[in-house]
Amino acid sequence: MYLEPVIGLEVHVQLNTKTKIFCGCSTTFKSDPNTQTCPVCLGLPGVLPVLNEEALKKIIMAGIALNSTISHYSKFDRKNYFYPDLPKAYQISQYDKPICVGGFITVTTGNGTKKIGITRLHLEEDAGKSIHSDDPLKRESYINFNRTGVPLAEIVSEPDISTPDEAYEYLRNLKTIMKYIDVSDCNMEEGSLRCDVNISLREKGSAKLGEKVEIKNLNSFKAVKMAIEYEIGRQKNLIDDGNTIIQETRLWDSNRNETFSMRSKEEANDYRYFPDPDLAPIVLNDDYIASIRESLPELPDAKYSRFIAQYGLPEYDAQVLTSSRQLAEYYESVVKNGVNSKKASNWIMSEMLAKVADIDDIASFSIIPQRLASLLKLIDNGTISGKIAKTVFDEMILTGDDPMKIINEKGLVQMTNVGEIETIVDRVLADNDASVRDYRNGRDKALKFLVGQVMKESKGKANPQIVNDLLLKKLQG
Repeated sequence: MYLEPVIGLEVHVQLNTKTKIFCGCSTTFKSDPNTQTCPVCLGLPGVLPVLNEEALKKIIMAGIALNSTISHYSKFDRKNYFYPDLPKAYQISQYDKPICVGGFITVTTGNGTKKIGITRLHLEEDAGKSIHSDDPLKRESYINFNRTGVPLAEIVSEPDISTPDEAYEYLRNLKTIMKYIDVSDCNMEEGSLRCDVNISLREKGSAKLGEKVEIKNLNSFKAVKMAIEYEIGRQKNLIDDGNTIIQETRLWDSNRNETFSMRSKEEANDYRYFPDPDLAPIVLNDDYIASIRESLPELPDAKYSRFIAQYGLPEYDAQVLTSSRQLAEYYESVVKNGVNSKKASNWIMSEMLAKVADIDDIASFSIIPQRLASLLKLIDNGTISGKIAKTVFDEMILTGDDPMKIINEKGLVQMTNVGEIETIVDRVLADNDASVRDYRNGRDKALKFLVGQVMKESKGKANPQIVNDLLLKKLQG
């Protein structure tokens, strides 16, 4: 019997509003515990929540970007459950009338391109955070309610994911889209993007799903991929041994790289949903939805296709350059300053990205696009060599200065005087008889060595083309 995995993801994305979803408390991360609370987000008696319109706009932006249908009528519900970090003993969420329905994300893996369906996006409030003592003797836990009431977009995929690679690409593309439209920073370390995995196995070709296992406590895309790989193997081994898969919730142990049981889940929890009596339904008209649609920037897939068509870039280059909205905008600014599109791509990917810690923070990079364009033009017109350009580039990072200023101050202008270069070439040939004989005996690699020696003698200033032409002329003459 051939078993195939059936995988679905539930992703919670914190929306980057300045205040919480139903009150005016700040959402600033890393504030002192329990300093960003009020009677509303703590659920004290007699309070009334008021919907944050910015959170509404951002969930609609997310829905449009994920190809969802925006509901003209949706409502909030109370999801009842008791947990220490949920002070009201219910969560304001959406049940049968979510604000965004359907949608998809396209992923590309070694198996080709595939659309992963989205069931729904809905808006809800976050819970607080439990903090457990590291001292096993104390057995104490603490609650920080600062996160309570931060607006969340819950994005539920269809069970269309078949491999760990597809899950990884789904999450990567989802994160890229959310950051492109600036609805979240998607920082998993800070909890602004959290993911749960649902996975089961079924006989290939069967419509009947196997027992579902949920995996929580996944704090990176790599962990998601590894947890899925482990869980597929664990479930296959159980089935092969004649055992039954139990519906349960498991946690991921990143130290041992394995899942372990948290609790059994014989049946779905009864959350006793009912419409929240304190919040009116959300009624949207076409003009409101259209205005939000028009405010969206160009999305990653569209930009990727345009970069290939407009700039003639290879697919790999286009993928790298459009992986971040800021990086894509930086690249286009360089090209619009009169630089060859492929040369700009090569330099940004090979030199610049090696120096940048966070591609989503390109705007703070010390070299502005216009100055990088100036540097690349100086290479093209022969003022400096590519090797010297790297030295100038490093100095530009430190100072932010114009490249020509650095070149003049450090005397880095490329040597183009043929007679001057020829003197160096003759000296190098005289000092390297063995390499000259090697070349004349058919060992072409000797030429590269001799070119390197001339460049070393000239301190990298000699025009490489003139060096190459002079060496060939003398070696073959």
